Amino acid sequence: MSFSGKNFAIVGASSGIGAEIARLLSEQGANLFTYSRRQPTHLPPMAHWEAVDITEENFQLHGLPDALHGVVYCPGSINLKPFGRISTADFRKELEINAVGAFRVLQQTFPRLKAAGPGSSALLFSTVAVQTGMPFHGSIAAAKGAVEGLVRALAAEWAPSVRINAIAPTLTDTPLAASLLSNDEKRQNAAQRHPLRRIATPADIAQTACFLLSDAAQFITGQIWAVDGGFGCLKT
Repeated sequence: MSFSGKNFAIVGASSGIGAEIARLLSEQGANLFTYSRRQPTHLPPMAHWEAVDITEENFQLHGLPDALHGVVYCPGSINLKPFGRISTADFRKELEINAVGAFRVLQQTFPRLKAAGPGSSALLFSTVAVQTGMPFHGSIAAAKGAVEGLVRALAAEWAPSVRINAIAPTLTDTPLAASLLSNDEKRQNAAQRHPLRRIATPADIAQTACFLLSDAAQFITGQIWAVDGGFGCLKT
C-alpha cells in the first residue's frame, strides 16, 4: 500500500491503535493531521498536531487541508459495570466519546473528504461486544451500536463519493485496556477466550485500518470488519 502525498486526519493518535495507524500511514508517505488531548511522542517531524478534547461541546479540528483522502476516529472507552450500576452520566459519557465525537468529526471533515474525489474514506471503531452479547458491556455496546448504525447510514448517503467503514476489534493490548490486562493471569485468561489463543495488538488492528483506507479497498463501504481472533463467531 502507498499513501504518498495523500492527506489523512487521525483523531486520537497519541497512543494504542491510533498511534500505530499514524506510524503505518507515515511510513507509506501520507501527510498526517492529528488531534488528541496529549501530543503523540512518535509522530514524524512534518506531521500536524493540535490539542483537542472531543468531549467539549464545540471542539474544532483546525489546520486541516482543503482535501482529505481519509479520516480516522479512534477515541474510545471501556467502562465495564453491571447494568444496575451504570449511571446516566456513565451512559452519556460513553455515547459522547464513542458516537457523538465521531458524529462531530465527520460533520467537520466530510466537505474535505468529498473535495479529495472518489476513493476518499472515513473509518470508525466499534467493538466485538455489539454483535456478541457480553455481560457488563451495556453502555459501551450501546454506544458502539450507534457507531455501526451511523456507518451504514452515511455509507448510503455519501456513496459514491466517499466511503465509510468501521472495525470491530476484540480486547486489544493498548493503554485503554491496561486494567484488564494488568497481570499475567488476566492476560492468559483473555488470550484463552480467543480461538487464536492470543491478545490482539495495535498492529493487528492498524493493518486492517490501513487496508480499508487504501485504494485496494475502493469497492468496500458500509461494512463492519471484525478483527477479533475469531472471538465473535467461533466456539472452540
